[in-house]
Amino acid sequence: MANDKNTSVSPAAVVMVPLPLQGHLNQLLHLSRLISNHNIPVHFVSTTTHCRQAKLRVQGWNPLAIATIHFHELQTPNYVTPTVPNLNSTTKFPSHLYPLCEATTQLRLPVASLLRKLSTTTRRLVIVHDSLMGSVIQDFVSIPNAESYTFHSVSAFTILLYTLRNVLKQFHNNITTDPEALTNDHLSFEDCFTAEFKKFTAMQHEFTKLNSGRIYNSCRIIEQPMLDLLEKEERNRNKNLWALGPFNPVDIKRTTKRDKGYRCLKWLDKQKPNSVIFVSFGTTISFTKEQPTNSVLVTSILKVGLTVKDWKLRDETVVAEDVENAVRLLMDSKEGAELRRRAVEMGGGLRKSVREDGGSWLQLQSFIAHITR
Repeated sequence: MANDKNTSVSPAAVVMVPLPLQGHLNQLLHLSRLISNHNIPVHFVSTTTHCRQAKLRVQGWNPLAIATIHFHELQTPNYVTPTVPNLNSTTKFPSHLYPLCEATTQLRLPVASLLRKLSTTTRRLVIVHDSLMGSVIQDFVSIPNAESYTFHSVSAFTILLYTLRNVLKQFHNNITTDPEALTNDHLSFEDCFTAEFKKFTAMQHEFTKLNSGRIYNSCRIIEQPMLDLLEKEERNRNKNLWALGPFNPVDIKRTTKRDKGYRCLKWLDKQKPNSVIFVSFGTTISFTKEQPTNSVLVTSILKVGLTVKDWKLRDETVVAEDVENAVRLLMDSKEGAELRRRAVEMGGGLRKSVREDGGSWLQLQSFIAHITR
């Protein structure tokens, strides 16, 4: 357990409760840095193993060097050791990780105890929890000075598709002029979930009714139409939405050879602009549920990437010719040149958004003002 040095009452304190999987831990640890920069105590809560994992794998800053971030290490719940994933399964989901997700529900009592303790140290206790940890933090409702905010670890586009399928027509009207870009084949979640994970997700999302708003690791440079539609839904419920992304540092200074990726990045820095292409030949685990919809976001809506093989052809093998055609299209065609131009333009827009008076910077100031009101 963290050593709580400051016992005086603060205007606000934030408790981060991530799902203990790397992509979820990492995002909320980065958000912890952004909030702690405003001299607000942040309490990062996870198991001993996953607190250590989050600290070791974070890039761009040192979480141990920030005095206002406190780590609270809980005992890992008992759960059945994951089996080896079935590589031939038709469901493209990392099901071997599910037992850990289910086991997190056992953290409810220790988290509730910690929340009650922390509530006495601050005027307002703000809980930012992963959307899949709603059941774990539900007891905050019995704490008079506590309020919760649901963090969605996936894109706004994915959440819009998953929760508001009825707005598909608005997609075509507000997001793209291409009638073929957003067909049911492109937007399907078929083969993305196991039945047990669907049930788990539905159960956790029931607790969003207790929150005071939602947070996305996104920004309007990337997802304005989707965020606008989601924000409209939140305002209809008298709740707020903040797009605070990107959470991670966008300008990273590499100062020592011990920095992660130093040799690779040093080599890349020596190459001429637009002379290098990165090709991913696959992944060592199954794709998570949001990746197929993210590919539609990147290729059909943002138009900063291209598809090697369409998701509806997912049961077919990607052959060498498919990869070659995609590389040639990207590097030696007008379409490819436009994709690369848009990607550079979007990158510049993202960096501007996190600077003072940028869109994401203003959203963060709005959130800080709200929780310290």
